[in-house]
Amino acid sequence: MSLFSFLGTLEIGLIYGLVAIGVYLTFRILDFPDLTVDGSFTLGAAVTATLIVMGVNVFLATLIGTVAAACAGLVTAWLNLRFDILHLLASILTMTALYTINLRVMGKPNVALIMEPTILTPFEGIFGLPDMYMRVIFVGICAVVGALLVAWFLRTQYGLAMRAVGSNKRMAQANGIVVKEKVYAGLALSNGLVGLAGALFAQTNGFADSTMGIGTIVVGLAAVIIGQSLFASRSMYVIVLSCIVGSVLYRLAVSMALNADFLGFSASDLNLITAVLVALALIFPKLRNEWKAKRAARDEI
Repeated sequence: MSLFSFLGTLEIGLIYGLVAIGVYLTFRILDFPDLTVDGSFTLGAAVTATLIVMGVNVFLATLIGTVAAACAGLVTAWLNLRFDILHLLASILTMTALYTINLRVMGKPNVALIMEPTILTPFEGIFGLPDMYMRVIFVGICAVVGALLVAWFLRTQYGLAMRAVGSNKRMAQANGIVVKEKVYAGLALSNGLVGLAGALFAQTNGFADSTMGIGTIVVGLAAVIIGQSLFASRSMYVIVLSCIVGSVLYRLAVSMALNADFLGFSASDLNLITAVLVALALIFPKLRNEWKAKRAARDEI
């Protein structure tokens, strides 16, 4: 793998680290399987790219794209909480609607940002670093700062209440926690992070496309599973940061598989590689626990 390919892989891995954190919030913290992210990732990119082309300030465009994605999460929560639609079905309905909404926002299947200013433009040439290094540093800072803020939030009284809702809704409600409010907030925060990732992806790669969000949930889940398998910890900071590490490792594994000539993989095999990696990430913790149990039983004998 060349240095250019490695930096590109690292950049995408760091961006998808924000997606992984968003997925962690819904699947692990709230125990709410949310597939909206496939649409909210694209929505964040579509809104941001369209506004930039219209001449809106890049930072404001990124913020609006993030808020739009957060609103998509609120719609999913509303369908589930107001009308008792199963969370999976509610998120699928929102995701399906977002495909058309994203096309409406862009007015066409894709929007190019070539020759347009981006959120990276003010930092170009800083410290004399090449652009490819600057992009990695910038998205890395965004991912790490985002992770630290989320970890801090989950340790606050409000965050602890949100975690309680995910652990046991009835017990949380019995203790005076407003369950619906926490679900709304959790899904908005989750999809907002995913939308921010989409906005950054569009600006670093120079385009927004209506199909760019397909498979986002699988990638996010893979990153969460890989990260938590390798870094088992009770510290919320370690847990959230492990999502970013898992995302980077996942992207590196995919890149190495595609670049390994002896494996014979091509770009069209990406979904197969993804499925295999996710399966391995799910199987590994179970095998590790079984091995530990057998070892403990053998030591007792």
